[in-house]
Amino acid sequence: ARAAQTDALADRDAAVADEHAARVAYDDARDALAILKPPSRRRSSVQLLDEWTALAEWAEQEAAARRATVQEFEQKATALAEQRAARITVLAERCVSVELVVPKGSEPAGAAREALGRARADHETLIGRAADADRLRTQLAEVETQRDLAHGLALHLNASHFEKWLLDEAMTALADGATELLMGLSGDQYSLRVDSKNGSFVVVDHRNADEVRSARTLSGGETFLASLALALALADRIASLAARGAARLESIFLDEGFGSLDPDTLDVVASAIEELGASGRVVAVVSHVAELAERLPVRYEVQRAGNASTVERIDR
Repeated sequence: ARAAQTDALADRDAAVADEHAARVAYDDARDALAILKPPSRRRSSVQLLDEWTALAEWAEQEAAARRATVQEFEQKATALAEQRAARITVLAERCVSVELVVPKGSEPAGAAREALGRARADHETLIGRAADADRLRTQLAEVETQRDLAHGLALHLNASHFEKWLLDEAMTALADGATELLMGLSGDQYSLRVDSKNGSFVVVDHRNADEVRSARTLSGGETFLASLALALALADRIASLAARGAARLESIFLDEGFGSLDPDTLDVVASAIEELGASGRVVAVVSHVAELAERLPVRYEVQRAGNASTVERIDR
């Protein structure tokens, strides 16, 4: 009996050791599946076989569910592979249409990415070159302006052009100055210009839609007004047109045929002459028109007596 008891105790200890090893193996197996969230451990009173059975049943169910998931993913992967193949075909066709060479063994997507990178780099380069081009165009315009100016100056300074250029400038300035006077004398009807073709004076009739016509078409009285305006403008600008150091012209003589004027025009001319006198300039008028002479503050009447003449000063 003692021997049997000893053997039984040894068998019990061996069984306990085997159970401990089995529980360690169970724990290792369950811990390996922890990421998959296996069922929780049961109370310690539960037999190890029951725990293994529960874990095996759960594993079988989980495997079935995951096989279904894998099959679903495989189907999706197949569909995506088909879509990818179709898109690669379309991309390859587009590469051919834009003459993009796809190296042998390479995918069109890789070639397209490389081409896109090169295109972006070229775009940045072109932007920089466009800015340089704008700057160079601006410089070119400035240089061309300077060139045209130098060319025009060379022409004007040429012996055959310099005199004409000076005369054209003087005539234009004279016409501008005479226009200011003529507009007042003609009641804002006429202004003067210089004809660029022949260099003669033309008039602009502002009461006839700014018609430009020859000064020869003016009537006698209008011609007198234009001549008077030119004479007065020339008197104002004679010093600036002369050489440096020329004296200022402070007096002028007018002998323009006042007898051809009607009373209204004569009144306008007389008023203009009075304004010139009020500005500090001495104006001498040679005329036999009594209406004009009577308006002058100081006049000298010349009367003939036989073979001689007498001069009498009359103050108004």
